[in-house]
Amino acid sequence: MSEKMVPIFDGHNDTLLRLEMASRANKPISFLRGDSSLHIDLPKAEQGHFAGGLFAMFVPPNQKPGEAMNFADMTQPLEQGYALDMTVAMMAQAFRLARASKSRVQICRSSIEVKMAMEDGAVALMLHIEGAEAIDADFNALEVLYAAGLRSLGPVWSRSNIFGHGVPFDFPGSPDSGPGLTDLGKELVRQCNSLGILIDLSHMNEQGFWDVHEISNRPLVASHSNVHTLCQTRRNLTDQQLDAISESDGLVGLNYAVGFLRSDGDKHNNDVALDLMVDHIAYLLEKLGEDGVALGSDFDGATVPAAIGSVAGNQALMEHMRTRGFGEALIEKIAYKNWIGMLEKTGI
Repeated sequence: MSEKMVPIFDGHNDTLLRLEMASRANKPISFLRGDSSLHIDLPKAEQGHFAGGLFAMFVPPNQKPGEAMNFADMTQPLEQGYALDMTVAMMAQAFRLARASKSRVQICRSSIEVKMAMEDGAVALMLHIEGAEAIDADFNALEVLYAAGLRSLGPVWSRSNIFGHGVPFDFPGSPDSGPGLTDLGKELVRQCNSLGILIDLSHMNEQGFWDVHEISNRPLVASHSNVHTLCQTRRNLTDQQLDAISESDGLVGLNYAVGFLRSDGDKHNNDVALDLMVDHIAYLLEKLGEDGVALGSDFDGATVPAAIGSVAGNQALMEHMRTRGFGEALIEKIAYKNWIGMLEKTGI
């Protein structure tokens, strides 16, 4: 492997949820010391040159601590009060983590702060909501969460809420899977545009995608999605969607989840060659250009290729891009520069 180590800024992970669920089960795990159950922790971050990213706050079904999640329950609507409590708990995990890290992890509220954290050699942690169940119809919670550091938001996960309808995980299938944003969802987009909160399209169905396309005055962003032509899961993006993202000067982050990479959609088989990951990147580059492609791993929220394993293995993907003829300037764009540029374009 080349000795060249490229900083990685990643558009999506579920590490805060893993930390919070472990705490609720009275089986705490350590981000700072490292834990074999985590894809992202500080020792692995240092090994893989992980510079930071958008740390998601996804709210699972309301269940007893330690109780196994039933995937069928995952699609059921959530009560807003519970969702807000859970979201605040994950934010608190981030704040405690940053404080305990003695500046090795820094909460970032702007692109400038991300760049400063990277210069310090710290992990830049920016807060993202995946599914806006925590937001009330009057948007009071949105104001408070923004003041606390929220800078990115996906109106829906793959379930319905008061703002819209998420795309199912079915394979094979089309993202054209029902109605899009509600009137409240359209107003949520306007509110986020006004505050400077990035709108994430990754779990949006096709009609919701086109609703955001019509309403939003910011670039279109899918933080962790792949190419529908190469893997026909409903969660991936069609050529028409990619064209719209390109026209908006937007961005797509490559999702490492094996079920969104493999042509057979097998979400459990992690025998995925780095070549296939680069195939998705190459297709995205063809559709979006060099400034429109980034990384959105879904670490700690999905099964990822064994060839990557965890955030410690990210440099293997960088090296494989080199073997496929990608130049260093392009690799740096994909690895971190394009995400920082998108934060700037979004007003963050």
